[in-house]
Amino acid sequence: MLIVNPNLCVDRTIALAALVPGNVHRTKSAVTTLGGKGINVARVARSLEHDASILGFIPRDDGPRLRSLATEEGAELGGVDVDGATRVATILLEPSGRVTVLNEPGVEVDEARWALLLDEARAARARHATLVCSGSLPPGSPVDAYARAVRVARELALATVVDATGPVLAAALLAEPDVVSPNLSEAEAVLWGRPDEVVEPTGPDVVERAARAVDELVRRGARRAVVSAGSHGAAFGAGGAVSWCRAPAVEVVNPIGAGDSLVGGLVHALERGEPFEDAVRFALAVASASCEQARAGGIVVGRVGELLETLGANELVLAGPDRAR
Repeated sequence: MLIVNPNLCVDRTIALAALVPGNVHRTKSAVTTLGGKGINVARVARSLEHDASILGFIPRDDGPRLRSLATEEGAELGGVDVDGATRVATILLEPSGRVTVLNEPGVEVDEARWALLLDEARAARARHATLVCSGSLPPGSPVDAYARAVRVARELALATVVDATGPVLAAALLAEPDVVSPNLSEAEAVLWGRPDEVVEPTGPDVVERAARAVDELVRRGARRAVVSAGSHGAAFGAGGAVSWCRAPAVEVVNPIGAGDSLVGGLVHALERGEPFEDAVRFALAVASASCEQARAGGIVVGRVGELLETLGANELVLAGPDRAR
């Protein structure tokens, strides 16, 4: 898989006893790794022995550091050099399972740099079957950047998966990507203007909300959609038929990156030739396994198989006319 992760970052994952605003904290540990949603996707792919390359904008001030971090974990990182310094994502983990994330915005890019990045994608196409667009866009990016990437991928006969939010996802839908994979709050924000962004949705209607979101994402242009709902599970479908798969119970260490892990597992299974519904089930097991690890996108491969065996049967939530294109 070829992963377009334009807004690269450095993840700083910090464990502390409890976060108290306004206080000075003595942390338990701090780990620095290469970061970004696409980085997590690639991390999962490598664990599954799947070829994955990452393309992004590489700030010149920190280029050597980013490449060094990539080399340390065996990641293949390429892209376009830009002026500036790399953003930092600070992830605060508490023993209670609560997670606080501080995301910096990233360096400024422009249309010309995006054209160069898409040229890099064209040059790398021969090795890959799927183009994944993952994460936020740096300041200055055209809002339809992922839509452009989807159209380029179609020219190259590559399948496309988009994991984005807000206006970027809305624009990408118009390009008819093969799969979109927002979480429930991200989907509801782009579809119906929900203002909050939560990792773990609540309420008695989570399944129905996720199913409606899948149906609407397909109606607006996606060929297929997966909408994850935290520890509840995920809704998925195409053409009006939407199913639900309940997530297995796990002891959560760090839920950040679970959606990225789902994408990595999904693309791995689809490229292996599995039917969509089976690929989603495998992806959900991968996402759940990733929650057991402190590093975003980290999985124990054997644990994925164990969790997959615990999944119950898919439940048909919505059935409607076939709108698949």
